[in-house]
Amino acid sequence: QVQLVESGEGLAQAGGSLRLSCAASGRTFSSNYNMGWFRQAPGKEREFVAATRWRGGSTYSAEYADSVKGRFTISRDNGKTVSLQMNSLKPEDTAVYYCAAAPWPSSDATNDLKYDYWGQGTQVTVSS
Repeated sequence: QVQLVESGEGLAQAGGSLRLSCAASGRTFSSNYNMGWFRQAPGKEREFVAATRWRGGSTYSAEYADSVKGRFTISRDNGKTVSLQMNSLKPEDTAVYYCAAAPWPSSDATNDLKYDYWGQGTQVTVSS
């Protein structure tokens, strides 16, 4: 089994910054898993935010939703931790953010159906 533990819940003003982190553990977890972030706002469906895709060795590529490109940065540390640096926050970024992990091989890092493991969710609130 794989466990994902998120941290970094917070409140920020528009234009501000927050950082979320997610640590993976468990016997079956491997650094070749895709790890990503999704979010769900009240009354809306869960949507893709950003993900890291394993490219071999300790190399990962990053993918972003258009809505966060240029503002958010995802990073993978030691293969087991994924962080999301969120800058220039907007009120529409308010949502519960979920960390997710997908065993290799996983073809589509932006598709939540490809992820087998999920964190408990962490609230991000951006005030105007």
